[in-house]
Amino acid sequence: MIGKECPKCKGNKIIKSGKVKDRQRFLCKECSYHFTVNKLGKRLDDYYVIKALQLYLQGLGYREIERILGISHVTVMKWVKQFFKKVPERCRSSMECRILNVEEVCRFMQNRENIHNHGFLLTHLGSKMLMIQWDAQVAVEQ
Repeated sequence: MIGKECPKCKGNKIIKSGKVKDRQRFLCKECSYHFTVNKLGKRLDDYYVIKALQLYLQGLGYREIERILGISHVTVMKWVKQFFKKVPERCRSSMECRILNVEEVCRFMQNRENIHNHGFLLTHLGSKMLMIQWDAQVAVEQ
C-alpha cells in the first residue's frame, strides 16, 4: 500500500497500477478508481518572480529580462499576465539599463548631472549591479 489517498472516496488502500504517459497510475482498492498524481513541475524561487516583475515594471522587455535573469521570456510573460502588471508606453521610452560593477556605480553617482531629475533602481546580479535609470519628470507627468 502507498501513503496516498484516493481523490474520489478519500480511501487510503491505494496500489500502483501501471504507467500512463510516463506518469504512475494508481488504483483505489476501496472504490476501484484509477488516478494519477498531478505533476509538480519545476518551481522557481519567488526571488526570480519578484525580480522579473520589478524589471518589467521598470520598462525592460521580456527578452532583456530573459538575458539578465536566465529565465525564459515566455515564463516572464506568464508571470506578467498572472499578476496583471502593465507599464505605460510613455514611461518605457525614457528608461536606460546598464550593467556595472561597484566602482562604476560610485563614479556614476558622484556626477550630479547624472542623478539630477532621474530615478534609479539598483539590484545585484552576482558580482555586478543592474542599474535602471529613468527621467523622473516623465514619471511624474503620468
